[in-house]
Amino acid sequence: MERREEQPGAAGAGAAPTLDFTVENVEKALHQLYYDPNIENKNLAQKWLMQAQVSPQAWHFSWQLLQPNKVPEIQYFGASALHIKISRYWSDIPTDQYESLKAQLFTQITRFATGSKIVLTRLCVALASLALSMMPDAWPCAVADMVRLFQAEDSPVDGQGRCLALLELLTVLPEEFQTSRLPQYRKSLVRASLAVECGAVFPLLEQLLQQPSSPSCVRQKVLKCFSSWVQLEVPLQDCEALIQAAFATLQDSELFDSSVEAIVNAISQPDAQRYVNTLLKLIPLVLGLQDQLRQAVQNGDMETSHGICRIAVALGENHSRALLDQVEHWQSFLALVNMIMFCTGIPGHFPVNETTSSLTLTFWYTLQDDILSFEAEKQAVYQQVYRPVYFQLVDVLLHKAQFPSDEEYGFWSSDEKEQFRIYRVDISDTLMYVYEMLGAELLSNLYDKLGRLLTSSEEPYSWQHTEALLYGFQSIAETIDVNYSDVVPGLIGLIPRISISNVQLADTVMFTIGALSEWLADHPVMINSVLPLVLHALGNPELSISSVSTLKKICRECKYDLPPYAANIVAVSQDVLMKQIHKTSQCMWLMQALGFLLSALQVEEILKNLHSLISPYIQQLEKLAEEIPNPSNKLAIVHILGLLSNLFTTLDVSHHEDDHEGSELRKLPVPQGPNPVVVVLQQVFQLIQKVLSKWLNDAQVVEAVCAIFEKSVKTLLDDFAPMVPQLCEMLGRMYSTIPQASALDLTRQLVHIFAHEPAHFPPIEALFLLVTSVTLTLFQQGPRDHPDIVDSFMQLLAQALKRKPDLFLCERLDVKAVFQCAVLALKFPEAPTVKASCGFFTELLPRCGEVEPVGKVVQEDGRMLLIAVLEAIGGQASRSLMDCFADILFALNKHCFSLLSVWIKEALQSPGFPSARLSPEQKDTFSQQILRERVNKRRVKEMVKEFTLLCRGLHGTDYTADY
Repeated sequence: MERREEQPGAAGAGAAPTLDFTVENVEKALHQLYYDPNIENKNLAQKWLMQAQVSPQAWHFSWQLLQPNKVPEIQYFGASALHIKISRYWSDIPTDQYESLKAQLFTQITRFATGSKIVLTRLCVALASLALSMMPDAWPCAVADMVRLFQAEDSPVDGQGRCLALLELLTVLPEEFQTSRLPQYRKSLVRASLAVECGAVFPLLEQLLQQPSSPSCVRQKVLKCFSSWVQLEVPLQDCEALIQAAFATLQDSELFDSSVEAIVNAISQPDAQRYVNTLLKLIPLVLGLQDQLRQAVQNGDMETSHGICRIAVALGENHSRALLDQVEHWQSFLALVNMIMFCTGIPGHFPVNETTSSLTLTFWYTLQDDILSFEAEKQAVYQQVYRPVYFQLVDVLLHKAQFPSDEEYGFWSSDEKEQFRIYRVDISDTLMYVYEMLGAELLSNLYDKLGRLLTSSEEPYSWQHTEALLYGFQSIAETIDVNYSDVVPGLIGLIPRISISNVQLADTVMFTIGALSEWLADHPVMINSVLPLVLHALGNPELSISSVSTLKKICRECKYDLPPYAANIVAVSQDVLMKQIHKTSQCMWLMQALGFLLSALQVEEILKNLHSLISPYIQQLEKLAEEIPNPSNKLAIVHILGLLSNLFTTLDVSHHEDDHEGSELRKLPVPQGPNPVVVVLQQVFQLIQKVLSKWLNDAQVVEAVCAIFEKSVKTLLDDFAPMVPQLCEMLGRMYSTIPQASALDLTRQLVHIFAHEPAHFPPIEALFLLVTSVTLTLFQQGPRDHPDIVDSFMQLLAQALKRKPDLFLCERLDVKAVFQCAVLALKFPEAPTVKASCGFFTELLPRCGEVEPVGKVVQEDGRMLLIAVLEAIGGQASRSLMDCFADILFALNKHCFSLLSVWIKEALQSPGFPSARLSPEQKDTFSQQILRERVNKRRVKEMVKEFTLLCRGLHGTDYTADY
């Protein structure tokens, strides 16, 4: 029966006529695709053409579309359709038609050798696909045959045309192999066959590349073909002659890019390190490019310097271990390393005047790793050779990290500035890594240079040089413990002497002080040297991020030594907050800094400072609470609530964070009386309620209110106790009016910390019952619009079971309804909600025995849960969630074995459940496997993964490899 389709683009004109996939109709559709201005018609045409390409008629119309009188767009479509049919529907082609198909393709390729290049390439790809499908059995010498056929003298096409067509065919063959959909066992057979066949390709390429008469276009194609073949992991020694020939073509500017690509691909093969003799022969070839490299740098020819650097780095980075192992050749490898050093230090500023130096950074990591991996004796020898090289590298990198002059920097685009920033981060990472090899001597080296720079009157002062040295110091101090370094006191002493006339330098000074904050905590006498600089910088909006983050680090690390400076820090911070110098996120950091600072003061001092700090915001909030809600009000309210919650995040007078630091704790007496945060929260509680009453509909404001209490609860823990009753009451009112996820998250926090304490159980229980009842009503109305609420609710239920299962004993809790809602939540499309629901069941099932209502509901409704789990595994849930469903099965098996053994057999007896693809034997095997495994959870996860693949028809396919 003939297949009939809608005509593309005819949808608008009443009932659309149906059409065959004929040559005429394909041409009409292509015309529509290329020339119709209506985008909808183009899309319809494209959809129809995609169906045409895979239709049985494609075998017929493809050849006709390739006729000489057709335009290239039509011919291209014909060639593409042939490739799709051969590559995807190979099994449909009868074996007795292989030879005629092959002959037809050869004929067409010969014809197009002097025709349209894009059509020629598509036809070559189609023949390559045919060859890969026939190799090695049906067409054992495919490549040799291609070479022979195209070299035949009796061809109507001239020699150069034939040669270019053959090279195109040979180039696309390995590329088609890399992307082909061959099954794994066939892929390795074909790869082995191609490896043998390269013997028919490389001599030809060599001859063409070295022949003086070969035109440039042929040599260009030879290099591309070579580049393509080496990616099949051809042994490096087999490529030796071709690589040498490619080096010779680097002098030809037209062939330069193709030569670089071919050489880099050949050198970078994973297997190449086995051929050490060949690698050793390549070093002189690479070193021979140094004059060309210097010349290119001198002439500002970035493309040439970039290409030569790529070759040097490819050899050094991929094979440093193999080449270091050849100790007798250490000098030639050192010469290569020095050539790469030249590339690292190439003159100019990245990325404006040069783009090459960044290519070399990974090489320095690799070389260092390889040196440090040798046994002690060999390592000592190489350390002696390479430590001076790495000291030189540090100088080169710090020079490259220097900013240009202010005038020059002013002309850079924002994109160039961002690339330079990332480049400096890469340099910073490299310096940090190099410290592992050079150790403390590196810091001394940087300190000496900085000292000379700041105290010398001979050289003109360069802020860029100073900034780069500090940047190097900061890079190391940020991640390495410099507390034992004897140069840090001197550095701290030098910092105030730096003449800061520039934003970039000021930023780096700030970050350097921040990186040394732990050292300052051990040497508090030095705080006064740098703190004034930080406080002064706070007033400069351009130094916002660096000054605020540095103050935060100092307040966190040195808080016990800051009381003498507290009044000043608070005053300066208040001033900049009031002047609104900083953006929102920096204001939040500043509040966190003040929280750390106040934590170390006496309670009266804390309250006094809190009063002066918070009062202006409270007054502002009171004013806003009276106003009619509008967008600018909302921003101001959310900002103030954010400031308070960030302050309370770090204001911890009981020093919960410091419990492991006994020595620190002894510095302060345990505070007596109410917690200052609680005092403040009680004072503003009415005001917050007032704000809430007007903004209950706004998720952002509700979230900001909840964040204040959530962060306070997390920081204060038991100290928050006095607030529990009134907060529970407020949360209940909030959630009853408009349910929001943030209220549930805060409830979960309260359950986690206070539910197990008898004194706090009544208000917590009342709140828990209220939010459960409201959420169950929400489920009755349809919960699909609120996946975030369902997610938070499931997490709350799981937390309640974990911390206080007694909450499930209450008569007013409808455990059955909760169970059924959780089963419903398992079917949500949102992965976080499904995970949270699975988490609830894995907490609930182990309580079957100890919590009577739980045991009862599992007995009555557990079968419903199992059906939902099996449906999910059967294909209704994402494969990434299978571990979560496996956890439920494991818990059912462990805690409800006798019930599960009945339910699973009954459920799997239903025909087509949970998937029509399963045989009764497969279902039976699965249920037996599950019931047998009550100890090893990992095994159950493997079984479920295996079973879900069977259910989805994916078992044994390549598609499963990603999971």
